[in-house]
Parts: sequence; structure tokens; C-alpha cells
Amino acid sequence: MASDAGDRNSTLKRCLGVLRDARNDSEQFAALLLVTKAVRAGEVDAKTRRQIFDAIGFTFPNRLLTSRQPPAGCPEHTFRALGLTLLACFCTDPELAGHSQILNKIPTFNDILVSSCNPDSTSMIDDVYQCLSAVMATSRGPRELVTKGTVSALCQAYVNCSYGSDRALTLLLGLLAIAEAKCWQRDAPHLLAVLSKLTNDFLKTEDMTKFELCEVLPHFIPLSPPLTQDSQGCECLHRLYKGLANILGSKLSQSQRDPALKLAACLVQACGSEWIPAGNAGSKFLALLVNLACVEVRLTLEEPDPLEVEGKKEVVTACYVLIEMGIQECLREEKPLLEEVQKMQLVRIMEEAFGAVIFYLRQVKQEELQDPFIFASVRILGAWMAEETSSLKQEICELLPFLVHYAKKLFKEGSPAASLPQPELVSTEGSGLPQDALRFLLPGFCHLTAEDRPRDILISEGAPALLCEYFLHQWEVLTSEPGSLTPLTSTEMSLQTACGIFLNLVVTAPDLIRRDKTFSSLMDMLLKSLPLLLPQKDHLVLAANIATLGLMMARILASSAVLQGTQSAQEFFGAAIRFLSQAHTTQADPGSDGLAVAVSPAYASAWADVRELWFLGMQALAGCVPLFPWLPQAVLQARWLEGLSELLARVAPASVDFELIAAFQGVLVELARASKLCRDVILSHHGGEWANLYGMAALEQCLSEQ
Repeated sequence: MASDAGDRNSTLKRCLGVLRDARNDSEQFAALLLVTKAVRAGEVDAKTRRQIFDAIGFTFPNRLLTSRQPPAGCPEHTFRALGLTLLACFCTDPELAGHSQILNKIPTFNDILVSSCNPDSTSMIDDVYQCLSAVMATSRGPRELVTKGTVSALCQAYVNCSYGSDRALTLLLGLLAIAEAKCWQRDAPHLLAVLSKLTNDFLKTEDMTKFELCEVLPHFIPLSPPLTQDSQGCECLHRLYKGLANILGSKLSQSQRDPALKLAACLVQACGSEWIPAGNAGSKFLALLVNLACVEVRLTLEEPDPLEVEGKKEVVTACYVLIEMGIQECLREEKPLLEEVQKMQLVRIMEEAFGAVIFYLRQVKQEELQDPFIFASVRILGAWMAEETSSLKQEICELLPFLVHYAKKLFKEGSPAASLPQPELVSTEGSGLPQDALRFLLPGFCHLTAEDRPRDILISEGAPALLCEYFLHQWEVLTSEPGSLTPLTSTEMSLQTACGIFLNLVVTAPDLIRRDKTFSSLMDMLLKSLPLLLPQKDHLVLAANIATLGLMMARILASSAVLQGTQSAQEFFGAAIRFLSQAHTTQADPGSDGLAVAVSPAYASAWADVRELWFLGMQALAGCVPLFPWLPQAVLQARWLEGLSELLARVAPASVDFELIAAFQGVLVELARASKLCRDVILSHHGGEWANLYGMAALEQCLSEQ
């Protein structure tokens, strides 16, 4: 055997010598036939392959690929086949696989894949797949393959069940894993055709292939563009729903159920619950999905065996996605998929699952905090705490120290944990923090700071100082975009929710605001941010939060240096007065010929979110007037008193509700008491008359006093 190998090597060396010294194509071609025969037989090591390339280079294979005239008596693709065999041989060297001479052959490789295959050309297709696989393994390769049309060629090869179509699917999976967005952007129709074939097979097959397809299908479900926008995509989704309903309605082993749950979670990430049809069958399926997810979470986390949990993290994370959909569907009032009875049952089942999540998180060791699964578990618990405030209260209170510590650690140190893709239903774009566990905990913390015991725990664990730092950071993220502020993002939502937490603390723990120095930094930032934010379009809700929070904190921190008539304080109060004074206007009263008071058009779309903040802001401004002697002058400069007098004089008193009258009176009384100038302006605009007309007794009395 050894002598045979030696003979072959010496023959190969002679051939390489002939190739180097060939005087014409005939001599080179004869030597080449022997070389390619050895290559095809797999008898060539890496060193020899490089020697072949050094002897031949790219020029001769290029000529072979473009030659259309085969030798007498040979198949028409003889030259092409030889050229491809040589290129496939060269591609086994990673350096050569990324060479521009290989990359510029990609269109040729594509053409061969989509041309009709006959028995003589199977070896050519094998060589093409070898070349494409090698190219994909290089740094430039995937981008070149996508831009040069390989995705559509592979899709056609797979859909047409051409020779080697299983390798086409493998390559597609690889390209989608590296460049999913680009692939869908360029080749959506072809990828949809593959998805259509896969979903057809998924629905019809009744053997283990069905479960294998559960593993493949998630790679072909794009986050963008949504499949629901396209009729072919909708058909695919319906087949997936029916196939999953068949699977999950049957008795399954764990190895069969896990891929099905992961596929369902992938569909939820891409389409929410839109892929589940309305009606009895759809609602039962949705309830079953969430039920199965909760059972899986409990089985894995209630008695955690570290080894078992490690192997189940991926499927439990998928279950979290399904449970989050369950939470959203239980809250949905418009066109709900679930009936009320189903909602109540699911809430009870989810409560048990969250009990298991809390139990698991209480066992977490310090060295495990970087684990992405911990992040996913905290995130889903945050989704539950945001909506369900009454259940598991005791358990959540006991877990709060861990949650604050975890969020603080990720925020302060930065963490690779959350930079991994996290399953979620809402885009994370603009969050600005890869380690942003706090973002998911804020809504729950907002509820908890309204209650004594959890608030005391959060304060004792240092949550307020952490939240102040987080708020300052998120403001930097929001304003880091050049030009105007970005549209509503998770960053802005986080800032709004943090304002809600601070408002709770201002009302329930004013001493904390006074003594904790971080609130002085927060106050300083609020003073500077409102004048910047208020003129911006589409940020009224955040501006309302910042204005109201700033006014309420100013009452508590009135003696601090930053509020002693500084430029930033005056600009803040000027902006706050603009926010409060421009909220109402007049409009025609449908019930009469007169005018009625109405919310200003600029506030109308956001008024549901702004209304309560506006009333709180009016109350807080009234409280600030006696504390800041320069404040009445700011109101006079804004000409608010003239505008308000005109508004109240023009509209029908019946159109102004009692709450609005009380808000106006609260501010007017404090201004009239604090400033003779303000009192004179009110009187000169018939203040005594309209105060009487609107039943503002306190204002009437104040104006009548000398």
C-alpha cells in the first residue's frame, strides 16, 4: 500500500512538472486530467493542493470555465467540469477561497446551480457546493454571496428539489444566520418560496421529519418584513399554526415538544399573536401554548438540578416568550383572542410559573450573574410585575434586594449577559444599554414604590440613587442623536416610567429627596432638560413628566443653591409655565352659539397620558409660588394671566369642569397673594367678575382684600 501511495505521489509530481513546463494546451490538458483524477479520488493533501495551484494558477481554470467547445467525443461540460474541480480543490485552502478570482466566479456557480441537471453534471454541482461552502467560511464570503445572488440560486435549487438540495438548505441556513436582514431585503420572494415548501412539508409529513422541521423553520421566519403583510406569508403562518396545533395536541416526548415550543416562540417574536386565528380553536390553542410553557417553566425551575437547568435554558427562554404573550393577551380588551374564563385560568397558571421563576432566582449565586438566562428570567418577571401587582407580593418583596443588586451590577459594570439576543415582543432599539435589566423592572418598581413595605425595601437597598444615575444616563442616550430627539423609543419610555417612580417618592418619602444628594443632581438635570425638550415635536408626554416632577421636587428642594434664581431655574420655570398655560384653548360649543373650553390641538393626541400630570403640575406650581419670590415675575412675562382671563371671559362657564376651575384657582390665588402686580393684572382683566361667575370663592376673597 505504501509503495502504491509513493507511486501516485511520484506520478502527481511528474504531472505538476509537465503543467509547469507545458508548451501548449494539449500537454497541459493531458497532465491536468491526471491531476484532477487524483484530486477527485481525494488523494491529495493540503501541501500538494497548494503545489497544484502554484503550478496552474487561476488563468487555466478560468479558460476552462469559459470554453464552450469540448474535446471530440467528450460531454459538452468537460472543460467546465475540469475547471470547477480545480477551483473546488483550490477552495480547500482558506486563503484561496477568499481570493477575488474565486469570489468573481460566484455568478458562474449560481448559474450552474439553477441550470437543469443531467446525470453527467452531478460532479460539477458537488464541486460548486464545495466552492460555495468554502467561500462562506471566509470573512468576505457571506457578503459577496448575498450581493452576487447566491441566495436566490440556493432557494431555486431547494424548491426545485435539484440534485444536492439538502446542501442548498444547509448553505441557506448559514447565510441567514450571518446576514438575515440583508437576505430578506434582497431575496424575499425566493425565501418565501422556500418557507412555503418547508411549511407544506411540515403540515403534511407525519413522521420524525415534522420535528426536524421544527428546528429548521425558525431560521426562515423573518422579524422584518412581517410575514403577515404578504398573502403567501399568511398562508405559511396558517400552515405553521395547523402543524403546531397537531403536534402540541398530541402526546409527546420532551425531545419532540421542545422544538415545537421553540418554533411557536419564534413565531410570537416575529408576529405576536397574529398568526393564531380568532375563534374557539385559536383561543384553545393559545391557552394550550401558554399552559405548556408554564408547565415547562415549573418542571425545570421548581426543583432546579443545575445540570438539568443548564440543558433546558434555551427551551425555558422560549417559554418565557410564550408566557409574555399570555400576559399581553390576558390584558387585551379590543378583539381579545381569549374569553374571560380562559384569562382567569391562565393568570392562575402563570402565577404558579412566576412562583417558580422567583424560587429559581433566589438560588442564584454571585458567579452566575453574567448568565444570559438570569437576564431572561429577570426580564420576564419584570413583565409580570408591570401588570400583576397583587399576587406573589410577599415573594417579590423578598426578592427585591436581589433584583436591585442584579440591576445595579449590570448597570455599573456593563455585562455581556444582556448583549446576547433576548427573546422579546417589543423592539429594544434605542435602549442604549446592552446591560439594561432596569428597563424591564421599572414598571414593576413604579407600582411597588406606591406601597409602604416594598418602597422601604427599595429605599434601604439603594434603589433611588441607582434610578437617579440610570435616569441621567438614559437622558444622555436620548439626546446623543444629532439634530432633533429621536422618536419614541424604549429609552424615552424608561425615562417616563422613572419619572413615575420619582413622583411616588416625592409624595411618600420627601425626606429622602431632601437628604439624598443624588436628587440634587437629578434636579439640576430636570432644570436643564425641560427647556430643550418642550419645543421638540412628539415628546409632550416626557416633557409633562419632567415638568411635573421638577415642580414637585422644587417645593422640597427650594433652599438648594441651584434653585436660587439661577438662569437654569428661571428657564425651567419659564418652560413649565409654557407647558401648563398652553394646554387649553377655546372652540365652538356644539350645544350653543358660544365657545367652550377645550384641550389645545397640540396636546389632544397625548392628553390621556398628560392630563393627570397637568393637574399635578398646576398644584405643584401653586405650591412653588410662595417659595420663589421671582416666580410671579416669570408668570407675568409669559402673559399667562392675560391669556387665562381672556379664556375664562369668552367661554360658557358650563363648559369648564369643576376640577379645571379648582386647578386655575389654586395658581391664581397664590399669585395674587404673593404679588401685587399679579393681583392688579387679574383685577384689570375683570378677575372679580369671572371669579364670581366660576364660583372661585377663595380667589374672590383674595382679590377683595386690600
